[in-house]
Amino acid sequence: MAIPGMGNSAFDLSFETSPSSDFDAPRREAFFACNGEHMQKIVPTVLLFLAFSTLGFGQSAEQDWTNHVRIGAYGLGSDNANAIVEDASRSHVFGIEVDNDIPGRYESYLDPAEKLANIRAVAKKAHEKGNYAFVYIAGTECITANASSTKHSLAKDHPDWLQRKITGEPAVFGSDAAFWITKGDEDVWVSPYAIKWRKLYMQRVREIAGTGIDGIYVDIPYWMTHFTGWEDTWASFDDYTVAAFKRDSGLDARHDVKLNDFSDPNFRKWVEFRISTITGFLQEIVQNAKSVNPKIKVIPEIYPGIEQEAIRVGADVYSLYPVVDAIAHEYEFGDGDHMASSRSQLDWFNYQVGMHTFRAFAQGKATWILNYSWDGDKNVDAKEAMKNLAMSEIMAGANFWDAPGHSMAGSNDLATRTKIFSWIEANDKTFNSPRKPLHPVGIYFSPATRNFYPSEFLRSYRGVLIFLMQKHLEFQVVTPRTLSAFRGDTLVLPDVHVFSAQENEEIDAFVKSGKRLIVTGDQNATLGRSDANIRRFPSCPGEAYTEALERSFAAANPDSQKTFLEALNPSSSIVIEASPLVATSISQVDGTPHVFFANFAGLQPKEVASQVPQENVRITAERAGEKGYFLPFLGEVQEIRGVRSARGTVFTLPPIAKGAVFWWNEN
Repeated sequence: MAIPGMGNSAFDLSFETSPSSDFDAPRREAFFACNGEHMQKIVPTVLLFLAFSTLGFGQSAEQDWTNHVRIGAYGLGSDNANAIVEDASRSHVFGIEVDNDIPGRYESYLDPAEKLANIRAVAKKAHEKGNYAFVYIAGTECITANASSTKHSLAKDHPDWLQRKITGEPAVFGSDAAFWITKGDEDVWVSPYAIKWRKLYMQRVREIAGTGIDGIYVDIPYWMTHFTGWEDTWASFDDYTVAAFKRDSGLDARHDVKLNDFSDPNFRKWVEFRISTITGFLQEIVQNAKSVNPKIKVIPEIYPGIEQEAIRVGADVYSLYPVVDAIAHEYEFGDGDHMASSRSQLDWFNYQVGMHTFRAFAQGKATWILNYSWDGDKNVDAKEAMKNLAMSEIMAGANFWDAPGHSMAGSNDLATRTKIFSWIEANDKTFNSPRKPLHPVGIYFSPATRNFYPSEFLRSYRGVLIFLMQKHLEFQVVTPRTLSAFRGDTLVLPDVHVFSAQENEEIDAFVKSGKRLIVTGDQNATLGRSDANIRRFPSCPGEAYTEALERSFAAANPDSQKTFLEALNPSSSIVIEASPLVATSISQVDGTPHVFFANFAGLQPKEVASQVPQENVRITAERAGEKGYFLPFLGEVQEIRGVRSARGTVFTLPPIAKGAVFWWNEN
C-alpha cells in the first residue's frame, strides 16, 4: 500500500465531513429524495447484470498493450518517477505498476493534488521511454492514517458509509486484521451504495484519468467477507445497500433472506444482487475514466478465482471480464501460503485449470497473474521458484507479474526477473498472440451452477480438465457467453445443475446438429433430454478422478477413465506421447498449431523446485510437414526434423526441463 499524499480538493465536503453527519431517518429520506436520480443510476438490476455478462457474446477482444505486459511494481513518491521508469527499462518491465492510492487513503481521498502530480510525472516519463504505466487505487477499502490520535477519520466522519453485518457491526479494523494496516491506522470498508462517497470516488477516478496515466488498477472492490469473523456474514446490511436491494427485488435483506441457505430463492437473489453490484461499480469506474481518456484501461485485482469465494466477496471474474479491460488475478487456490515454492503437483495442475478458465472468460482480453514465488523457504532456490511460476503462467496464456513475498513491488531476484522478462519479450509473438482452438473437446463452465452447487460442480470440472491435460488432448473451456460459437464435436457438462432458457436452446441446437454431449452427475439439468448423441455418466468421472488425485497424485492414472475417454472420441489429428506429470495445451497461434508444455515432474513443496526433465516426448501430427520448431523455456528456438509415418509426421522432442513450446507448419 502506498503512503498517502496530501493536496487540495475542489469538492465541497462541508456537509459530508461534519462529525455529526450520521443520518437519522428523516434526513436519510430527504437525502434519497434529493439524490434519487443518481440512486437510480447506481442500483443495478439482474437484467443489467445479464447485459454486462453478455457483452461481446462469442467474440474476442482486439489486443492492446495489456496483452503484452511484463509487470513490475514500484512505490511512487514525489521525486522518483524517473528512477522508476529507468529501472523498468533496464529490467525489461513493460507495464509499470505504481502504488499511489488516492481514494483508498482518507487524506488523499479528500485532498489528492500532490498524488495527482506524481501520477502525471510518472506517466510522462513512461511515455518518453515507450512504456505504459498504471496506478493502484483501492476499491471499497479506505485507510485513515493515525486515526487513533486524530479527530477525523472516515469512520468518525461518515459512519453511515460503512458496510455492516446483519447485526449492525461496522466494517472497521485495526492492524491485527491484515498485514498492510499499520498500528494506529483505521481500516474501513465502504458500501458501494454510499452515494456521496461514490460520487466523490468517481470524481477522483476522472481526475486520475486526466493525468495521462495508461491504466487504473482497482484493488479489493469487495463486500467485506474475508477478514476473520466476517467470512459467513454475506455483508453488507448497511442502510444504503438494504434500500438498494429493496428497490431491486422488493425484499428486505435483513428479514426476508435466509443467509447461507442456497435453497432459499431470496438468498439466491441476494447472491446475484451482490455480484451485480460489484460488476456495476466497476462498470461505472470504466465509464468515468474513459469519459476523460477513452484509451485508459481499468484493471481490477481479484483474488477469488473460479471458486465459491467469488460470490462471497461479490467480485466474480466471469461477470467482470466483459465490463473491464483486463483482470489481474491474485489467484490463491489450495492450502498453505500459496507460494510457488510450496505447491504440490496437484496444486500446479489446479492452477493451470484456473488460468485456462480465466482465459476462456476473457475472450481475448488480457489475464494478468499477480502471484508469489518464494518467501524465505530454506530448502528452495528462489530463482527456480520464480522460473516455475513464470513458466506455468505463460504456458497457459497469462501475463507474468513478478513480486517478492506477499507484496506487489520489487522482486525476489532482479537478475532472474530480467532474464525471464527479456526472454518473454524476445518471444512475445509466441506467448502473447491470440490462441485459437483447432479441434477441441469442450468443457462447460456454468457460473450459475458454481454459484449454487460449488462443491459438486468444481470437483467434476477440475477433474475433467486435469484428465484432458494429462492425456494431452486439446480442450476448450466453454461458457454461456461462448456456447453458441463453440465448433468442437464434443461438449462435456461436468455435473451442471442450472441452465437458463437460452443455454437450453443452444445445447439443444448443438445436439441436433449431430454433435456429442457428455453429461456427468446424477442431478444434471439435462437428464430430461433424450437423444442418441447424448452420453450420460451418472457416476461422474471428473469427480472420481479428482478423488483419485487427492488420495495420491502419483498413483492416479488418467487411463482409469477409459470409458469416459472413449465417449469423448477426441480428434486424433494430433497425438502427444508424454508423462501425465506434464500439462499440455494445444491451440493455433498465428495460423499454425502450437503445443504448450508445463512440466511439473519431480517438484515437491518446500523441498524441490527443479523438475525432472522429460525425455522422448513425441508428437504425431497428421498434416505436418517435415520441419517443426522447439522453444524451451528460457532457451532458443531449435529446428526439429520429423519422420514420416502412416499416421503423419512424428517429431521426437529434446528433453523438456521446465516447459517448452512446439509448433509446425501444416501441409
